[in-house]
Amino acid sequence: MGNIYEINKEIRENKTPLSREEAKQHFVDMTNKLDLKHTFDFDEAYDIGLELRKRERFRELVVEAETQGRKNNVFLSPEDTKKLNPVKESFADGCYIREIFNPAKELIITKIHKKQHPFFLLEGEMSILTEDGIKELKAPYHGITEVGTKRIIYTHTDCVFVTVHATDKKNTKEIEEEVIAEDFNDPEVAFDNIKEIKKKFNIK
Repeated sequence: MGNIYEINKEIRENKTPLSREEAKQHFVDMTNKLDLKHTFDFDEAYDIGLELRKRERFRELVVEAETQGRKNNVFLSPEDTKKLNPVKESFADGCYIREIFNPAKELIITKIHKKQHPFFLLEGEMSILTEDGIKELKAPYHGITEVGTKRIIYTHTDCVFVTVHATDKKNTKEIEEEVIAEDFNDPEVAFDNIKEIKKKFNIK
């Protein structure tokens, strides 16, 4: 799969973006020139490249939004967040359950998740900005948080949001270190790990 990144890098850095047809010809030419043997075809490589660039751009925009939002007090401080968004914690066999209350009309930016886990919206309505656009969630709703997720959320009503994390740890600080990335440079959320992208395109 390594050559996907080389092809993607060359296409991305080209000053004039290539059309799909031009990229395909370039792929064929480079394959023949370098006598490469691929475990993927052009369409797989191109679609993964598009997905990688879309995710990379979304991450850049979310980080910039957080930076500017913090400067302009758009988002709550960590101290105010704890006061206005109380958390209830509980443990089951190998599970850490975190229930958080989010008041209505709050703009929230989450941390970066580095473990896949389920989430449940038990009460309320919210909009979530994702790389695929805005998703409207209304309770009852459940989904899966994928590796590398960082959300911008707007609560239309009071909400109760629950996440469940697989861990044998009991210390909240240790759990957070296990499931939260400091930034997108963390190897567990970096684009070198593309298992979920391959899964999206049914590539083995």
